[in-house]
This record gives sequence, C-alpha cells and structure tokens, in this order.
Amino acid sequence: MSYMELYKEWLENPYFDNKTKEELRAIGGNEKEIEDRFYTELEFGTAGLRGVIGAGVNRMNIYTVRKATQGLANYIIKQGKQAQGVAIAYDSRRMSPEFADEAALCLGANGIKAYVFESLRPTPELSFAVRELKCIAGINITASHNPPEYNGYKVYWEDGAQITPPHDSGIMAEVKAVTDFASVKTMDKDEAVKAGLYQVIGAQIDDKYIGELKKQVKNPDVIKEMQKDIKIVYTPLHGTGNIPARRILKELGFENVYVVPEQELPDGEFPTVSYPNPESAEAFELALKLAKEKDADLVLATDPDADRLGVYVKDTKSGEYITLTGNMSGCLLAEYEISQIKEKTGIPDDGALIKTIVTTNMADAIAKYYNIKLIEVLTGFKYIGQQILGFENNGKGTYLFGFEESYGCLIGTHARDKDAIVATMALCEAAAYYKKQGKTLWDAMIDMYERYGYYKDDVKSITMKGIEGLQKIQDILNGLRENTPKTVGKYQVLSARDYKADTIKDMATGEVKPTGLPASNVLYYDLSDDAWLCVRPSGTEPKVKFYYGVKGTSLEDAQKKSAELGEQVLSMING
Repeated sequence: MSYMELYKEWLENPYFDNKTKEELRAIGGNEKEIEDRFYTELEFGTAGLRGVIGAGVNRMNIYTVRKATQGLANYIIKQGKQAQGVAIAYDSRRMSPEFADEAALCLGANGIKAYVFESLRPTPELSFAVRELKCIAGINITASHNPPEYNGYKVYWEDGAQITPPHDSGIMAEVKAVTDFASVKTMDKDEAVKAGLYQVIGAQIDDKYIGELKKQVKNPDVIKEMQKDIKIVYTPLHGTGNIPARRILKELGFENVYVVPEQELPDGEFPTVSYPNPESAEAFELALKLAKEKDADLVLATDPDADRLGVYVKDTKSGEYITLTGNMSGCLLAEYEISQIKEKTGIPDDGALIKTIVTTNMADAIAKYYNIKLIEVLTGFKYIGQQILGFENNGKGTYLFGFEESYGCLIGTHARDKDAIVATMALCEAAAYYKKQGKTLWDAMIDMYERYGYYKDDVKSITMKGIEGLQKIQDILNGLRENTPKTVGKYQVLSARDYKADTIKDMATGEVKPTGLPASNVLYYDLSDDAWLCVRPSGTEPKVKFYYGVKGTSLEDAQKKSAELGEQVLSMING
C-alpha cells in the first residue's frame, strides 16, 4: 500500500477511534506530513520503539504500542514462558500511562500477566523489578532524554537487560509479522484485574530496590561524619528521579539536599528546558543558579527516566562550577568504587571493568593500574548487562563497574541498565569521602589526570531528518568503508575496525583479524598518539555521531588537541 492508501485506510477503518481520525483529517491537505506519518512503519528495532507521538504507522500511538506488544506476546508464547508475566513501568512523558495500560491489556488478552507500576518509576527500577518478580520480560514506556514530542517503548528480557541476540531479532520478527492492526488482541481493564492478569505494583518493589542500592555504600561512617558538611543541588528535570533520588540521600543521612523547585514535579512538556538532557548545559541553568545561592559542592541532574546522570562540581580555587562529561563522571566513579573495593575487601582475581567502544581510553588506564580485566562491548548498556549475565552463567568474572560515555553507569548488579539513582548516591558518597581528605570532586579528577594522563573525549552529532537524511547517513558510512582514511588531521590511522564486516585491519601490515563483537554499523579508527575516532548512526535519533578522543600533557593541551581533531572530523564530512 502507498502512504496515501494507508492514510485513507486509517480514515475509513472502523478499528481506529474518532480522535485519531480527527487528527488525520486535520492534515488532509499536507501531503508531506501525510507521507512522513505513513511512508514507513515506526521500526521496532533492537531498542524497541521510539518516535514522535501522533496518528499514523510512523508514530507512537496506542495502535503502534498494541502492535509491538502483540509481537512480544507472540514471541513469549512461542518460548513457552507466558506464565512468568511481564513488568511494566513508565515515565512522565505525554501518553506514558496510557501506553503502559495498552501494553498491559494486550498482554492480558494473550493470557500473560502484567505487573504495572502504580505511577512513574525510573528505568533502573524496571530492570530490577523484572528480576525481582521473575518475569520473562519488561516494558518501559519512555523516550529517555528526547524532546517532549517523543515517546518510546523499550523491551527487557528476564535477565533485566534490554533485549540482545537472539531475543531481539526473534521479537522484531514477530512484531513485523503482525500486519493487521485490527488483529491485535486487547481486553477491558476491569476484566483483566478480575482475571488476575493486571496487577498494580509499587511500594514493595521500591523498598527492595532502595535496599539493594544501600548495599553498594562503601563508606557509611564517612557519610555519617560529613553529612552536615556536604551541600547537594539536584534536579530530576521533570522526570522520574525526584522521589527515589531524594529518598536514598535522605535515608543515608545527607542533610543538605536542595531540589530545583521549578523542575521538581513530573511534567511531560518539560517547560523549563527545550531538551531534558543532562548532557546539555541548558538543562543545568536553574540548578547552577541554586548551587551558587547555596554554595553547593556538587550539582546533579537525572534525565526523565533517571538512567543518565549529569554532573557539575565546584572548584574551590576558582569558585566556578565545572561540568563533568559522562566519561569524566564515569571514570571518577570507577576510580572511587574500585579503589574502595581494593581497600575494603581486596580486588577479586577475576574482577572486570566494562566499557563501550566509544567510551574514554582512561578506563583502560584505570583497569591497567588496578590490574583488572577491561572488557569492551558495543554501544548500548544492554551489552554490559549481557557480560554480567555471562559472568553469572559461567561462574567466572566479577563485575566491578561498567559505564558508557553517554552519562550512564551501573554500580552493583541489582539492575542491568544504567542507574542514575545509584550513581547519584555514589557521587554524593565520593564527595563526602574526598571532602574529609580536604579535596573536592574536581581535585579528585585532577589527581586522576595526573596519574593516568589528560584524556579528553568528545562527540559531534549531525542531524539528518526524513527519508533523505537516512540516505545521507548511509552514504557517509559507505564512503568511509570504501575509502578508509590514512590520516585524520595530524594523526595516522593505525588500524581500522569495521564492526559490520567484523574486521580489524592493521594499516601498516594489511593484516586483518575479527573484532570478536556482534555485527553493528560502526567504524572505529585507532589513531597515533593515543587518539581515536568512531563513527556510528544514532540508534534513537536521525543523527550520525562522530566520537573521538585524545590524550594531552595538560588540561589546556588536551582541550586544544580535542578542538583541532573535532574540526578535522567535521571537514571529513563537509569536505
């Protein structure tokens, strides 16, 4: 069917409700808009669904959510696992509670019990709940840090991680096989509750989740000693982090926690920010204002589903607040957690630090210093979760810490996704620990640079929307594949990795060996002088991303080298 035929089908088919039809009639004269909504189906990829909310096959709506859930239900039934049930959580976005209910009622109509959180909860708690309730899967309705017009649908498997092979391709195939929206099952909510197929969950899971976080505290005595001296400013950015983040800090004894009042309450419109992303400086404007008023030691922001944490720390020498990238805060936490494990219990012989391929090489230096194994995985925290599952299944390997550059880490193994609530807790603990030694978190960061080298990592993203944009992104990657660069700026390309072709080519000898990781549309270049460059399309937005890193002799030198490499990267595309 052409996009126009599909549009007419949605207008005429009695299955679709009047509100949907009214929305579609309103765009009747706008062929470009009709094309965008119907030229393709919103793709169910390895991360589930993510898209703009609205009517149409290329939008997030109750029909696309039901269809995805029918495919998931079909897969679960084929696995013979329907008796285990599915946990469902949602965030503060538009339509999140409605989409959660639609998913639950579709599962119920397929004989699969849904455990639905009573109100919004963070992503890591959903991951925890899947394992705690021994569910076969989990669904989280969230678009993470995307703009307000987006929502999404993430699927987790029984290990608590987002779906990985073979389940991802199996579920995708089942979703694709559902071709008729009207064939999708659903049922009345009251009937689902009566039949025991819809169960509300809440406080009991909350208490167990918070209990697991507390087990990760390394220095409770230091917190007790310094709890009056540490000042913390926190913002949940209108999302799910407010209640759990404040609860854990309060229960651990931190007394001076100031929450940004304008951003405290859940709001899917995100009225104080254009983009609720803790990677963005704009997201911190109100928090930094409050931090200066309160003379805070650190400033923390969690994204709407509370799996990412943004950080500013005070430099007492200059009086300024300095932003920490995800690489910097990740390394700071890795150093603190691993050093404390070493001090308290000793590092196990099979201890491992896990990072993604686009994460800083400082992680490699930390692993080398502590003589632990460094494991590198593809981008996406589910691959870190996959490693933890492997440790459990094999009885070999002890997870010490895992993180990715996109502001996400996991301390402990209670969840299998990024957890900004446990990261908030740990950073406040680290701030107390270093303050007792007369240091700020920034001082601790400088100590790390002195020990490991001045690593500086960055990313350039180029947005390319629509059908033409997707083609341009592919053209960029194909062009680099066909003509591997010999140099990038002043750096020699030492080796070129193509994760799609599963090859690592030594540029000097021509020797080719496998990457050892699953196929993925990613190119990576090891450069001279400890520099690197990685190119990949975003999995959640119409962007192509260029990640790169350098190592300098000082902060200024690293900054200069990074800026120069960034310019060279852009000239590769524009040139």
